[in-house]
Amino acid sequence: MSKSESIKKAYEAAQQRYAELGVDTDKAMEQLSSTAISLHCWQGDDVGGFEKAEEGLSGGGIMATGAYPGKARTADELRMDLEKALSLIPGKHRLNLHAMYAETKGKVERNELSAEHFAAWIDWARANGLGMDFNGTFFSHPKAESGFTLSSADEGIRRFWVEHGIACRKIGAAMGKALGTLCVTNLWIPDGYKDIPVDRKGPRERLKKSLDEIFTEPMDRSCLLDSVESKLFGIGSESYVVGSHEFYLGYAIENKMLLCLDTGHFHPTEVVSDKISSVLTFLDEILLHVSRGVRWDSDHVVVLSDELRAIAEQIVRGDYLQRVHIGLDFFDASINRIAAWVIGTRCMLKALLIALLEPVEKLLRIELAGNYTARLAMLEELKTMPFGAVWDYYCTKMEVPAGEAWLDEVKAYDKEVLNKRR
Repeated sequence: MSKSESIKKAYEAAQQRYAELGVDTDKAMEQLSSTAISLHCWQGDDVGGFEKAEEGLSGGGIMATGAYPGKARTADELRMDLEKALSLIPGKHRLNLHAMYAETKGKVERNELSAEHFAAWIDWARANGLGMDFNGTFFSHPKAESGFTLSSADEGIRRFWVEHGIACRKIGAAMGKALGTLCVTNLWIPDGYKDIPVDRKGPRERLKKSLDEIFTEPMDRSCLLDSVESKLFGIGSESYVVGSHEFYLGYAIENKMLLCLDTGHFHPTEVVSDKISSVLTFLDEILLHVSRGVRWDSDHVVVLSDELRAIAEQIVRGDYLQRVHIGLDFFDASINRIAAWVIGTRCMLKALLIALLEPVEKLLRIELAGNYTARLAMLEELKTMPFGAVWDYYCTKMEVPAGEAWLDEVKAYDKEVLNKRR
């Protein structure tokens, strides 16, 4: 029996098992195929960007660790690596780009960036049938070295970053218009204090003023959705972060924009899965940045953890698939960077598939009837259902390698392409 025949046979057996629970596996795969994950470009070059690639990161509490050979050094190399990763991930997805990945001829300051500096990215995305999302880059810059950007007490610095935020919205809108699919443009700043501040009020008032200025101009919501992202603490801002969860939650609700929930930006004992239904009670849509924190916001590669499964379950059980924009946000320089993209994205999709294979209506009926014994028993039995057989079959339907076969292609690419970049 060939591998494809074996996969099909296993799927048919799994299909029957799920049918006994009232779950249509074909429908689950169809829903999954229409769910796009936004792949973050910065995994491919360790958050370097193209402004001063020889220097690497500087400031803003961002750090990539490791020295695996073959990182992308140019936009063409980064796009080539992304294409390889996407060829190993089932479904049609998106690209999440940071402003520091602009392709400029000569020095262009961030407050002077425009869509023309991302024309090659837009053309590439169009050619590959991808949508794009965008992020302002408020770190790794001399005007961020003080630890403050939009909340800076220095009016010149504050104004520079306001202009950058305005420019990024226009770039995001241009991307959405050019590609015919709305662009989620996200704003995160590293502002905060390493030690205990006296004034917690002033920086937040200045941040609100800056945000009001950035978001003054209305944008076509068919092209652009605005999002703001909070954080609990960071390197150099351990004691106080201006853009806290409470600050941005209030701002997002008041201004009817998206709130970005980053899975690494909360206390290690907090879970984003429990926040989704709370936030979506008051907001139309949210953005997720899915990462994996190990004891802190370490941005490890996403794995199929209990929390990742819980996030996917809440999205599916709440019927939120059309209201949640899912992006990834991790960067590991200690392993093959393409493998990191593939592992993380495939795990996110696996978590969604597991959730889509739940008999949600049946579970809800049991819960509403107060039969908590049956609820616990069924939830535990679902953990050993043969979702892996459905996943492998889905991969073959999407014409990407099933199981661990994708790793052979990464190894070959490593040998033929990455090792020659030494």
